[in-house]
Amino acid sequence: MKKLLILLFAATMLSATAQQLRNPVIPGYHPDPSVCRVGNDYYLVNSSFQYFPGVPIFHSTDLVNWQQIGNVLDRESQLPLKGASSWLGIYAPTIRYHEGTFYMITTNVGNGGNFMVTAKDPKGPWSEPIWLEQQGIDPSLWFENGKCYMVSNPDNTIMLCEIDPTTGRQLTESKALWRGTGGRYPEGPHLYKKDGYYYLLISEGGTELAHRLTIARSKKIDGPYEANPANPLLTNCSMAGQGMQIQGTGHGDFVQAVDGSWWVVFLAYRSYNGSYHHIGRETCLAPVEWGRKQWPVVNGGNPIDTLMQVAGIVALEPRVKKTTEHDWLHIQNPIAANYQRVGEGFRLGASESSLTDNKQPTFLGRRQESACFEVETEIDADKMGFGCKAGLTAYQINDGHMDISVEKYTTGTVCVVADYRVKSLQGQHMEQVAQGSKVRLRIASDGKTYRFSFSTDGHHYQTLMEHDCLLLSTEVVGGFTGAVLGMYAEGTGTADFSYFKYTEK
Repeated sequence: MKKLLILLFAATMLSATAQQLRNPVIPGYHPDPSVCRVGNDYYLVNSSFQYFPGVPIFHSTDLVNWQQIGNVLDRESQLPLKGASSWLGIYAPTIRYHEGTFYMITTNVGNGGNFMVTAKDPKGPWSEPIWLEQQGIDPSLWFENGKCYMVSNPDNTIMLCEIDPTTGRQLTESKALWRGTGGRYPEGPHLYKKDGYYYLLISEGGTELAHRLTIARSKKIDGPYEANPANPLLTNCSMAGQGMQIQGTGHGDFVQAVDGSWWVVFLAYRSYNGSYHHIGRETCLAPVEWGRKQWPVVNGGNPIDTLMQVAGIVALEPRVKKTTEHDWLHIQNPIAANYQRVGEGFRLGASESSLTDNKQPTFLGRRQESACFEVETEIDADKMGFGCKAGLTAYQINDGHMDISVEKYTTGTVCVVADYRVKSLQGQHMEQVAQGSKVRLRIASDGKTYRFSFSTDGHHYQTLMEHDCLLLSTEVVGGFTGAVLGMYAEGTGTADFSYFKYTEK
């Protein structure tokens, strides 16, 4: 009876202290999270691929509520993106703090390889790139006893070397540490030291359904490393996790909280319309039990869900939906002359390149962070240049996007055009409007369908096109990003966008 009372008391105390953790904690295309703690503050970075500025950086005091404070790579000299698509550009960054300096190390695939930048303040400015010799994607750093170590995955093997963190010069030969447990693409390595062991956390299985976290440890930093007999440490590709909306769990980073507890941030995606995801890989959070000289256990060995009861966290605060200056993205390096603020809106100079051409197109957008949303703008057709096409796009990759635009022909005719490009599939719907019209354009979604509409009186909307969201999913059009919603202009002349309004439903 006494034992039963103790168990009931413990259960009551747990329910009193547990909070409902809602995943993802950073929604929308925010993959490959890396985190570090400095005092009471946590800082987190994500991959950015072909978008500029690169590597969004977030701040939190509780690991649950995150606010973007800037972008690490905000200059073309730091971030050349010539020809980058969502298969290329900035892969998996790692953020670390050592003796008063923040370090961010990453890979620019297609434009230079591995490099790192440093800053005294995480808000920036960050240094020019320090280029590194050891290649392989997803580099990470470990500081100990005056030395700086780097790990990455050339030749599908986690390799270690010592580097000079000031110059980037490699000081030792690269040494193989671990090839993982046999899953494809062993990547995303991070080193930690606890209770006399070096722990090596990696991702395997590819960043899709079979994604997972595995771990090994050694008494020496250069090995040999022994695999956790309970690997994988985290995956939803299992009997227990197969029914969850969240899938593709992997690519994580541990952090010890102020109270001594351990947590892991990791990527995952939310499935819609079956086994499809179009919003992208998002940042999630889970608790970690890590006893002395023991292997860590994520979320009690249970799969990850969108809602979990977790002790030791604060409640998730209501999210701010307003687009801020930190949210804005360009595709590749922007041509500055094509972007101008005009009151609450923008004047965009049309580029010769279309979105599909992917040669520095004129584009200004933000991540889609909710399945259900509405984005709207207004274009003054009377002020448009002849031969200009300008509007809104739901964009996943250069050969996977859906658009609604105002097009002004050299004859003076003005049409609203809804078109789509999904790999080799293309289509168009068109409606002529009166010259001199101010046309409102709208893209809305209920999580299953994108709907493209327009209005010339600001009240009555006509739908020109509807398509299933799965057509912009990673499974259909590919790439490593998620849907981004934005304004674009192509052809000749300029277009005035009176405002850009994004609302989540």
